[in-house]
Amino acid sequence: MVDVMDRAFDDLVASLIEGEREHCLALVGELIAKGRQPAEIVTDGIEVAMGALDRKCTAEQFNLLEIMLAGRAVMAVIHRLFPGDADLPNPRATVIAAVLEGDIHDIGKSILKILLTGAHIKVIDCGKDTSVAAVVKAAAESGAVAVCLSGLISSVIPLVRQVKPALGAAGLSHVKVLAGGAALKQCTADTLAVDFVGQTAFDAVHYVGALLDGVYAGH
Repeated sequence: MVDVMDRAFDDLVASLIEGEREHCLALVGELIAKGRQPAEIVTDGIEVAMGALDRKCTAEQFNLLEIMLAGRAVMAVIHRLFPGDADLPNPRATVIAAVLEGDIHDIGKSILKILLTGAHIKVIDCGKDTSVAAVVKAAAESGAVAVCLSGLISSVIPLVRQVKPALGAAGLSHVKVLAGGAALKQCTADTLAVDFVGQTAFDAVHYVGALLDGVYAGH
């Protein structure tokens, strides 16, 4: 016989993937009423849904609208579980996300933030049109393991090249720098002076996960 609670989590996962925000919130309310803890809902609901969406959205099948709808549902659930500015419980790590000066397009960054949060990673969002100095300051103050830079226009490339040296000058050479977005993904890691260039937001999530698992230790 199927466990009722398992079925409730299955329903939540399916609804998150479909981006059914209101239904997701109703299911979360039911789970909380039955004594399930927020951390458990994140682990058995959000993280499972994000993993399923990851597998579904291969490079050939990447569906921006689908990811945005799912992301909206995920963030609604997170805000329901952790009202106000409350942080995720026991995040795996902290990551900085930013769009550098001259670029005001932040859809890619917003999607990345959703996916990282769904992977139980805390994201410090420095916003768009932000300075290299602000990114370095945020990394220093938060103890971030990585900085994720999104860029839609090529004019930000010179600034991207400044981030890793600036981190090194601040004693943060251990912090990895990731780049992505329409303009940046056309470049190599070497030409951008970063550690990794992702073709999709999921690539960045995979890299950070592997970094935390020690796969990229020492690189």
